[in-house]
Amino acid sequence: MSIGVKSRSLRGIAAVVALLAVGTAGCADVVEGAKAGAKKAVRQRSVFSLSTGDCYNPNSGVTDTEEFSVEVVPCEEAHEGQVVGEFKIEGESKYPGEDATSEIADERCPAVAQKFASDTWSVPEGVGLFYYLPTSESWKTGDRAVSCTYAKEKGTFSGSLKSEGLNSDQLAYLKGSNALYDTLWANQPEADHVEDDFDGYKKQAEAVGTALDTHLASLKGIQQPEAVKLHKELEGAAKAWKKAASAKDTDAFYVAYDLAFTGIDPNKTVAARKELELATTVPADDAEVWAD
Repeated sequence: MSIGVKSRSLRGIAAVVALLAVGTAGCADVVEGAKAGAKKAVRQRSVFSLSTGDCYNPNSGVTDTEEFSVEVVPCEEAHEGQVVGEFKIEGESKYPGEDATSEIADERCPAVAQKFASDTWSVPEGVGLFYYLPTSESWKTGDRAVSCTYAKEKGTFSGSLKSEGLNSDQLAYLKGSNALYDTLWANQPEADHVEDDFDGYKKQAEAVGTALDTHLASLKGIQQPEAVKLHKELEGAAKAWKKAASAKDTDAFYVAYDLAFTGIDPNKTVAARKELELATTVPADDAEVWAD
């Protein structure tokens, strides 16, 4: 999943005023153009006023580094992004700097996004996690909010990404599954080869094994045929992860890790997901990893 950073600007209000002038006066000779411009102008909102659930089109592009205002649109219309949550940076008296605020967003926005869109497989291809951060300028005025958004760098998507009406079995499955894969990637060692960070890879294996135990406990309460089958398969994977975590040497680790990693191949969960009426298309990034 791609992650991008955007900053807010106090010049947002002025930008809205300027856009209103262009929208109403710049296309006076073309009626349809004038209507479109006016429609966009009245939908302009300062980036400080964005709320969870808002669907929007950025004025300066999804990947630009600073944003003043956005066009908030009904979610059923084509749009480039949706706000999926917000949190405030606490415990910092001084502006921590762009890098530090970005690190905070990196750590917290994924969890915030999952509360809004629990089934991450339902997020359209090409849509990634972005966020709006306070600037040193806005920090002085008391701005501490980070807005987490799902947005598409190229093109648009339609509809809200919010997961609604999920039953207890669906929620139990997603909670365990999301935690499992989050744990896998959050503990990924920087070294490409086990020999260069044996302890790091063993630590990852231990963390994944623990997450799998939690996932298995949730799955045990889902009494549907495919979920029961998946539970049995993941029991074998859990054993392999634990063997990898306790491996005495790299050779033993590789043997266990091969079984462990293939044991949590997302493709093996499709049948259970279909049975639970969840999204069944493996995200492109995951499909590529397990295809290697």
